[in-house]
Amino acid sequence: MPPIVTSLLDTDLYKFTMWQALLHRHPQTQAEYRFVCRRRPERPLAELLPAVNAELDALCQLRFARDELDYLRGLRFMKSDFIDFLRIFQFQRDFIEARAEGEDLVLTARGPQVHVMAFEVFVLAIVNELYFRQFDAESALAEGRARLAAKIARLQSARAEPPLRHPLELFDFGTRRRYSGAWQREVVQALARALGGAGGCFKGTSNVLLARELGLVPMGTMAHEYLQTFQALDVRLRDFQKAALEAWVQEYRGDLGIALTDTVGMDAFLADFDLYFAKLFDGLRHDSGDPFAWGEKALAHYARLRIDPATKRLVFSDGLDVERALALYRHFGDRVQLGFGIGTQLTNDMGLTPLSIVMKLVRANGQPVAKLSDSPGKTLCDDPTFLAYLAQVFGIAA
Repeated sequence: MPPIVTSLLDTDLYKFTMWQALLHRHPQTQAEYRFVCRRRPERPLAELLPAVNAELDALCQLRFARDELDYLRGLRFMKSDFIDFLRIFQFQRDFIEARAEGEDLVLTARGPQVHVMAFEVFVLAIVNELYFRQFDAESALAEGRARLAAKIARLQSARAEPPLRHPLELFDFGTRRRYSGAWQREVVQALARALGGAGGCFKGTSNVLLARELGLVPMGTMAHEYLQTFQALDVRLRDFQKAALEAWVQEYRGDLGIALTDTVGMDAFLADFDLYFAKLFDGLRHDSGDPFAWGEKALAHYARLRIDPATKRLVFSDGLDVERALALYRHFGDRVQLGFGIGTQLTNDMGLTPLSIVMKLVRANGQPVAKLSDSPGKTLCDDPTFLAYLAQVFGIAA
């Protein structure tokens, strides 16, 4: 059986955009990323250890092909020196370790951030696919296809609803949660056929390989790790969000203008997202907490700054399904531009219980970093003292 990952483009766009920004400004940063399973799975992940190690061995043999680099070079926000870096890039096997602790699978990547940060999506895709190979594929695929057809029919029927000021726009954000690489491809192809093109609501995918091969728009800007890194750089902790946003603006100068809001919660984010940033960024991305309350806070913030929200975009990406996306669209669609990134409910809705796994930055330059989030279950930090200090600095109740 061939390796699960056969191309280094088989990852999310925001890994490349964050990678470039950090390579240009903080290439010396040392980082540690840790795999976390948030809920006990039906079958022990430790049983996957031999297969995971074999897949990591194969991943660390891959290099970017010339035509893949040409594709990345064609994205206007990718810089030539970053493409030159990718031309010689290869994952180093001694920067990532996998082991078993009881029934748990433990994966840790340590080393220069620009050499270990890209492991994340590949690791999650590998663990997911190996795990779901243990279940009956025929019944899972039959159920997945039936559910996908129902989603497409529901979205097609939504066209008959009274039109709102701004169009419904959906994206695939499911690489890290997918049942398998082949299934993600089938899902994206089906959505593009049924709902893509002019007047359709399906606008692209976060997966760079699929975007390239299927002629779709690659989607994505930044994730928590980018902002968290600035907690350990040479700025005051209270200023880390402003420093991260400023560095992003200087790197991309108008491109990739959606800012992630919940590294330390929406309220703390908006306190830093002043008129300067609100004008420079095209919009905001939601990834935790009540999405309706979050959206109302965003619109109220733009109103206070006397910015017409119709000129901005809100992107929702937290555990969405089609019905939730449609409800949010009906609520906000007359007031602001919208986007909906759907992950698990597109690429792993197979009648099986999805894994709840992440691989997150936990240390940078030897210091702990944290994500406080707007959902308690998504808070991530292995140092309670630093977590309490971070909350105190931003005036957040512990």
